[in-house]
Amino acid sequence: MGASGLRRPLRALVAGAGIGGLSAALALARSGCEAAIFERQPALAEFGAGLQLTPNATRILERLGALENVRARSLTPRAIRIQRGRDDALLARLGLEDAQERWGAPYLLLHRADLQRALFEALQETPGVTFAYGVEAAGVASDGETVALGLKRGLLSLRETGDLLIAADGLWSRLRERLGLGGAAEARATGLTAFRATLPFGRAQPDWLASAVTLRLGARAHLVSYPLPFRQVVNVVAVIETSGDARRGEGFDGEADRGVLARAFAHWSAEARALIERCESWRAWPLFDRAPIAAFSVGRVALLGDAAHPMAPFLAQGAAQAIEDSGALLTALSESDDVAQALAAYSQARVARAARVQREARAQARLYHYAGPMAFARDFAMRALGPKRLLSRYDWLYAA
Repeated sequence: MGASGLRRPLRALVAGAGIGGLSAALALARSGCEAAIFERQPALAEFGAGLQLTPNATRILERLGALENVRARSLTPRAIRIQRGRDDALLARLGLEDAQERWGAPYLLLHRADLQRALFEALQETPGVTFAYGVEAAGVASDGETVALGLKRGLLSLRETGDLLIAADGLWSRLRERLGLGGAAEARATGLTAFRATLPFGRAQPDWLASAVTLRLGARAHLVSYPLPFRQVVNVVAVIETSGDARRGEGFDGEADRGVLARAFAHWSAEARALIERCESWRAWPLFDRAPIAAFSVGRVALLGDAAHPMAPFLAQGAAQAIEDSGALLTALSESDDVAQALAAYSQARVARAARVQREARAQARLYHYAGPMAFARDFAMRALGPKRLLSRYDWLYAA
């Protein structure tokens, strides 16, 4: 839906200024829309830790005009090293030196806040994009010609109207529930908790600063680490199976119960335990997901990112799939002048793909956390397959 031939640019409302909302706003602007972004936080919040930005996402970022800004804050890793957690035995080294050639786009590592900042800066240079902070999406209505977004600012109720609405308001999306596509109660606890920390370079051992992703696998837990030179830190993520809450304090993410963390890795390698112990501050996020749904749009409203397809982090695809959504949104809006038809085409293009990624991520979780004979069989299979065949298992995902 380009700007040519239109009497006025369409006004798109975007609920949420996370990775999904910001990339969606870039897509909307590139399709010729004006984009008004509404965020419940009082400012662009810096949270989270590192993320792996895979080629299926960086390809879209290039199309959205944000890749170079993202690259400036990123590291291109040389490899993914997969090791056995209890003794650090190498199971596989997956080379990423030719990622650009193999998949047509780079594989990058960066802090989530730096990706968010890069997208925000790209939007600041984009005409027709506005931001409103401290307002929370509360409801949605449409008369078939326009869509209205109900907002809350404290006790004050507000209403914004536009030609379409992109609901990128996350896992606990209120708008998804209002559209009848599944409420908050349908979010499922996975029984897994992600512990996240960053370690300053000055406290890191030399091997931890190598430009590679290190993935350690063990019984009912795994540990990921990689450097983020732009921030001068090593990013560390531990995911463990927990029977209770591993947080201290209040809130969705909280200070981690380090006792839970220490017990989970008590029998791992000395280096793995040293990496965990040197991190001074850990945060804990219980992991939730939802079952795939059959549609991401209703009329002039579409879900995007975690509001549409929250997923376990085992394929490093949470942010990547939100960015893929934005690429599909740009394509759909550029090919049709009918808003509802365009959003239905976006939904059709994304539902099956996102559902597959959700299913594959869950399967990867089981693979990472095998114990006993199943772990032995997994380790044997990895070595037998070798790096080339292991890498080829990701072609469907990264080359899309």
